[in-house]
Amino acid sequence: MRYFNTAGPCDPKRHYMLPAAERLTDARQHIDRGQYFVLHAPRQSGKTTSMADLARELTEEGKYLALRFSCESAEPFGDDVDVVEQVLLDVIRKRAVARGFAPELLPPEPWPEANLGNRLTAALTAWTVRCPRPLVLFFDEIDAIRGESLRSVLRQLRDGYTDEPDEFVHAVVLCGLRDVRDCKVASGGDPSRLGSASPFNIKVESMRLGDFTHAEVAELYAQYTEETGQEFTSRAVDLAYFYTQGQPWLVNALAAEVIDKMRVRTTITDDHIDEAKERLIVARATHLDSLVSKLGEERVRMVIEPLIAGTLLDADLTFNDAVSYVRDLGLIADDRPVRIANPIYNEVILRVLGSAIENNVLLEPSSFRLPDGRLDFPRLLTEFAAFWKLNGEVLAAQQGYHEAAAQLVMMAFLHRIVNGGGYIDREYGVGRGRIDLLVRQPYTDADGRRAWQREALELKVWRDRETDPLAVGLGQLDGYLDRFELSTGVLVVFDRRSTAEPIDQRTAFSEATTPAGRTVTVLRA
Repeated sequence: MRYFNTAGPCDPKRHYMLPAAERLTDARQHIDRGQYFVLHAPRQSGKTTSMADLARELTEEGKYLALRFSCESAEPFGDDVDVVEQVLLDVIRKRAVARGFAPELLPPEPWPEANLGNRLTAALTAWTVRCPRPLVLFFDEIDAIRGESLRSVLRQLRDGYTDEPDEFVHAVVLCGLRDVRDCKVASGGDPSRLGSASPFNIKVESMRLGDFTHAEVAELYAQYTEETGQEFTSRAVDLAYFYTQGQPWLVNALAAEVIDKMRVRTTITDDHIDEAKERLIVARATHLDSLVSKLGEERVRMVIEPLIAGTLLDADLTFNDAVSYVRDLGLIADDRPVRIANPIYNEVILRVLGSAIENNVLLEPSSFRLPDGRLDFPRLLTEFAAFWKLNGEVLAAQQGYHEAAAQLVMMAFLHRIVNGGGYIDREYGVGRGRIDLLVRQPYTDADGRRAWQREALELKVWRDRETDPLAVGLGQLDGYLDRFELSTGVLVVFDRRSTAEPIDQRTAFSEATTPAGRTVTVLRA
């Protein structure tokens, strides 16, 4: 029986998957026209799966000979053009043999002799002349090749395309994490643009493999239902799409978590998806770890920090390059405004940045639970204020994301206490000037039924050269409370001005009335 795959390329015989034609809508047209193009997308987006599926279809139809191969084996050899050429030609031959091509379709044995820097062109020309079908080659993980080696590969492909197009590869697809805008960026070097023309300026298009749409998530899950009879409710599908925004690995991982790990055998509901999301975040599988490992990079911090802090983005070229880089990593959405790509990444980023802080919270979460399961929220706030007085300035100073340091301290504290039964929904983004938090804690009501405790908080920062954000914050809190039909909430104002009073003197609670007449708690910290 097929299953939801979360490791490596998908195989239609073993895995639930969407056909390549549905995800690469323009690829077939470019190939039929004999064009060269770039396909890029973040890791775990289904690039290799889609290319392998399309290559298989093209070859089985009999019109083309299509081969997908990985360039990763060449990565360790850097600028050594000689070795990289040999490695690529070895990979191509081995992959063609492994695909079981007929003898007349295989590359020549041996490859023809050629000078350094021209071996790829000579070899692919010889194969084109020998092969009775037009060749279509998919260079997967092209950005594993770097520096002068990448320049050489791109120039040889360009030369073959422009000099003798009828005796060279019919169509080429370069696939990687980033667009091949120029060889400096594509090879992972300084992101500033080169003044010279790109060595691959023959590309007709740079295609980005998009995430699944809501309809595609429903289609993928429906494949499972059709084979097994176990259904996903419409709310479960909606929530899976909301949490993942269609990111292919996450879509598969949520379903795999529910079916294979949680072993749900009844109809799959939104509650199951909610639990699966939390389990994925806590487990931080390889895919999530590979993303968050980038958070320490300066280019990533430049983009993510203002999103968390709610400040405005820079407008210089260096920042624009950083946005492009972080978007190619998949951490932020592909469109505007700049925002974290999906709620799961949203949560993982904050938990990772706050993990060291959380380790310093020594309070026992169970001590904050009332007999019916609710949180003792007033005590939680009181304990945080004490924690902040004692540790706030030290922990904030140690935080690399300085502009968001105070908010990260409080969210780490909350997570330490709420984790283990409750949930924290967080909303943040560029220009918001705040972080909105909704704590959701399930409990048993007086009738023995499951109910939800909901506590809303808004976090704001008072910085140098700014006015007191209290009045604006009260109005914003009103809007947040309106959304959830709550009668009260908490406004936290972190005073980060250089002229602020000492932390033990300024940290205090008070009550305030919002413009809508709600009585709310204010914590100045």
